[in-house]
Amino acid sequence: MDTKPILLNDGHSMPTVGYGVWQIRNARAEDLVRRAITVGYRHIDTAQAYDNEEGVGRGLKASGLIREELFVTSKLRGRHMGYDKAIRSCRESLERLQLDYLDLFLIHWPMPKQDLYVETWEALIEFQSKGLLRSIGVSNFTSAHIDRLIGQTGVVPSVNQIEIHPYFQQLDIRDHHAKLGIAIESYSPLGGCWGGELQDHDICSIAKKHGRTAAQVILRWHLQQALVPLPKTATPTRLSENLDIWDFVLDEDDLERIAGLDQPGGNTQPHPNSMNSTF
Repeated sequence: MDTKPILLNDGHSMPTVGYGVWQIRNARAEDLVRRAITVGYRHIDTAQAYDNEEGVGRGLKASGLIREELFVTSKLRGRHMGYDKAIRSCRESLERLQLDYLDLFLIHWPMPKQDLYVETWEALIEFQSKGLLRSIGVSNFTSAHIDRLIGQTGVVPSVNQIEIHPYFQQLDIRDHHAKLGIAIESYSPLGGCWGGELQDHDICSIAKKHGRTAAQVILRWHLQQALVPLPKTATPTRLSENLDIWDFVLDEDDLERIAGLDQPGGNTQPHPNSMNSTF
């Protein structure tokens, strides 16, 4: 199954479709991660705040694949911001996942009122220099947050993981990141907790035209926008369906119709500047 890896700005490669495990309980994570790898996923996305790193680690081990064939991401939770805390927390993630290194580690939210994201970024840079993190990046960061990181450290994130779907397309930040060579991962790629896109008239019409599901059309849209979608499902049958998106192409009319679905305020998550809970 072709997952067409992309080259990050640090020279490492990342598969362009990942399996996200947000809201999947630790007890179920092992089986679902193992199943995801069996059907073809090589990119697994978790986070400390998901409280399922142990289960994900067991699933990775149960898959039987050698480490080099997998791309594993986790994220630093908010209460572990700051240089020393981030160093300890990263080691703890590696222990829970039973890994010697992470392919990608992200700062989950900038939490600007705490004003710790720059020194936290410096901790990730240090861990990357030791080989414990292959690539480092951020999640839910605005262009201003990223410009500050670069200005104060000189290190450009390889990835920013943000909410993107047809109702919330984030064109401004995508243009900014393209100039800096920052890859964008899309969380909630099928439309967040609302799920409205899966019943949207235009998307369903496009799906019928191609003989595909609405979810497959949306995921294909992400790929053709040079985005890396991270679909989450706890339904085993949908694991393979969400990967079956390589043998059709959305045409210009399809893309124009989806472009017209973008909505101001279409986000389902809080603005990064307002997220300051120590989750």
